[in-house]
This record gives sequence, structure tokens and C-alpha cells, in this order.
Amino acid sequence: MVRRATKIVVTLGPASSEPVVLERMIRAGVNVVRLNFSHGTAQDHIARAKLVREVAHAAGREVAIMADLQGPKIRVGKFTDGKAQLEPGAKFVLDASRTEPGDANAVGLDYKELPRDVKPGDTLLLNDGLIVLTVDSVKGEQIRTTVKLGGVLSNNKGINKQGGGLTAPALTAKDMEDIRTAMAFQADYVAVSFPKNATDMEMARQLCNVAAAEFRHKPALIAKIERAEAIPNLVEILKASDAIMVARGDLAVEVGNAAVPALQKRMIRLAREHDKVVITATQMMESMISNPVPTRAEVSDVANAVLDGTDAVMTSAETATGKYPVEVVQQMAAICAEAEMAEDVRLDADFTGMSFSRIDQSIAMGALFTAYHLGCKAIVALTDSGSTPLWMSRHRIHIPIYALTPKLVTQRRMALYRNVRPLLMDQSADRDTALAEAEAHLKKRGIMVSGDIYAITCGEPMGAPGGTNMLKIVRAS
Repeated sequence: MVRRATKIVVTLGPASSEPVVLERMIRAGVNVVRLNFSHGTAQDHIARAKLVREVAHAAGREVAIMADLQGPKIRVGKFTDGKAQLEPGAKFVLDASRTEPGDANAVGLDYKELPRDVKPGDTLLLNDGLIVLTVDSVKGEQIRTTVKLGGVLSNNKGINKQGGGLTAPALTAKDMEDIRTAMAFQADYVAVSFPKNATDMEMARQLCNVAAAEFRHKPALIAKIERAEAIPNLVEILKASDAIMVARGDLAVEVGNAAVPALQKRMIRLAREHDKVVITATQMMESMISNPVPTRAEVSDVANAVLDGTDAVMTSAETATGKYPVEVVQQMAAICAEAEMAEDVRLDADFTGMSFSRIDQSIAMGALFTAYHLGCKAIVALTDSGSTPLWMSRHRIHIPIYALTPKLVTQRRMALYRNVRPLLMDQSADRDTALAEAEAHLKKRGIMVSGDIYAITCGEPMGAPGGTNMLKIVRAS
């Protein structure tokens, strides 16, 4: 397997739920598995999570599990024939009170509040923007529109309002139930769909912590940035989250396709500046749903996200329902590795004008700086909480960071951190013994040989979260 810093998140689905296929994907380089709670039952997700843990264990790898909440269903209802043809210029009614199946003239709504959220002149985008309606008037529960861009509209397709402005809460009753399900198998990450502000993320964290308390677990939270309203609140959302996802599908529909590339770059930069993790998602290898190789544009898309500094790239339908789930992972891994070789390391510039108020953060930065200028073989961090490796991972450096932790939950969480290779290792309470054990552990894995120079960080007393206060440069014995 090619050594790379960028992590790969894959969505599990019918195409990738066979143990043999999943094991091949994990061996090809999967770091995090996403369970999409928009599809399937609670029992399906519990069974898949169990499968992931078993297959990863058999492959000798540790992967994280992300539970991706569905969020509010802002969708049309069902049609008599499963779909209807909407002609440009025709009149079409979205009716929140309609109970019978729809036709070419009107359809019901899953989201009953929509008539309160729109006004004449608004533009509604259906089915990821493939169908465009202009609102003419709102009469009671009926939204009367003119079809601007027509096509086939089928059951339960999503609705977005251009420029944002839908009031649906980020967390629904279904999401709250799904959080309980996700905590039952101790999901490492919970992704929150459509958050508008920090309050949405704070509420999600509270719900997760309450549901996870009986398992003595605390998941990390990912804010999916896919609403226009989230953009002005990016920094406050970042501060309330552990990670963000550049969810380019719904975001593009709300803000327009052309605005997304610059927003993606900005989000990646802001996440790194605020010591948060960032995932780039949606249509990265879309053509590989049906083709064995990606398009040149897709290769460029993945590579550019890597060059911008994303922690991870993510698949959706490519691995959930596509024909070539294993090949998708292999191609992504190869593109990431190649792009990383072209990265500039600018540590000196990164540190210019920086000041640190925390000892552990200063040690993390000192380890990067020293290892880079000495040409160390590796940076090793003995960590309890994972915060020291996280800080190290915010800066580009072509030296692998090995994070050794006694906690399985920390190892899994670090699976998403760029350029961090998390390993499980019990740590002695005695510092010198722990340092010797770390070197022996890395030698046993073939990571280090006698004579290699490496930087190692730890905290005294050992095992105290956030207590990293020592940096040592060592020549392996």
C-alpha cells in the first residue's frame, strides 16, 4: 500500500457490504467508514458497524466509523407513476396539504413548513438543481410556481431554496433516535446535516454525550457545510465542532456551482487555522459508479483538495452502490500519494509571527520544526487524548507522525487526522520505560531501524490528557 498523508472516507452500501469486498477496500487504504443514516434501518447500521469492526480486525487495521445523520427531509412527496414530466413554462403546485400522489400539475410535500419559508420571486431547485421552479404566489398550503427548467421529477426528490432561507431545524426526531443507535455501537464521529450555526452543533453534542454516557463514550462531531446560512457562521460552527465536511452537493445548489471551489479552499484553510479536521466530499469520483477509471477532471479534483490541505477525501455512491468500490479506493489512494509528493513544506513561514499559550502546543510545534530541520525519519507522539498529533497534523511536513496511544477511542479518532498514523500501545507509568517501549514497538513494525533519528514527545506525569511537556531527539539503538 502506498504511504500517504491524506485519509480516505468511504460510504458503505449494498456494493460494499460483503465482507470480502470490505476487507479489500480496507486493505486498499480506507481510514474511515461512513454509515449513511438516510438509508436503512437501525438494525442495518448496527449490523454494518459490527461488520466493519470485525473485518478491520481481521485485516489488522483500525478504522473509524462515521454516523452521518439524515437531517431534515425537505422533499417532494410521491407521484402516481413514481415520477412526472415537468415542461418548461408549465404551472406546477407544491401542496403541503395534499395527501394523494402527485402528477404533472401538483405534488405533496414531506416538509410541511415550506409555504411559510418562500415568497413570490423565490427560486426553488429540485433534484440537486436539475429542475428549477420560480414561485409565483403562496396561497395557504399551496406554493404556485412556473417551471423554469423542466425534466423528470420522481418520488421524494430534495428541494433547495436558492440563497438559502429554509427554517427546518438541523436535528429532527429521527436524527435523535439515530444518535441513540450510533452511540449503541460507539460511532467515532457523528456528522450533522444542514447545521446553520454553532447552536445546532452544541445541541447535537449534548444529545450525543447524553446518549453515549452509559457507554462511557464521547464521539467527535462533524458539521456538514451545505446551507447558504452556514457560510457567514463558518468560524463559530468550526469552534463548536471537531471537524467540518465540505458537502458540495446541497451547498452548490444553494450558493451556485461557481461559488463552491473558492468556498472549498476557504473552508479547508479556516479548518486548519482553527486546529479542526476537514473532509472534502461529493462527486469526487462520480464517473466510477459505472466506469473502472476516473475522468481526468476527477483526478484533478481529488489532487487539488489534497494540495489545498484537506485531511480526507470522501466517496458516496461510488462505493455505496457503484460497480468498482475497491478500484475507487485504489485510485484515490494513488492520486493522494502523487499529489502529496508535489506539496511545498513551508514550516518556517507557518511559524512566523505565531505565539503559543499552551506548553503542549509549543512542544508539538517544536517537534515539527526540529524534525524537519534535522531530517528525522519520524515524529513519535505518546498521546492520551490525541491533541498533540492533531496540532502537528495542521502543518505540512513530509515526515510521518506516529501517534501511540493506550486508548482505542483515541486511536480511532486519529484515523481522520492528516499524516498521522495512530497505533495502539499500552504505556508504562515510567517515562524512560515508555520511551523504550515506543521505540521497540516501532522497530517491531519495521518503521524504525537502529541508527534512525526520530523526535518523540510525551508528558510527565505519563497518562495525563493535555500534559505533553517533553520533546526528545533520539537515535534508535
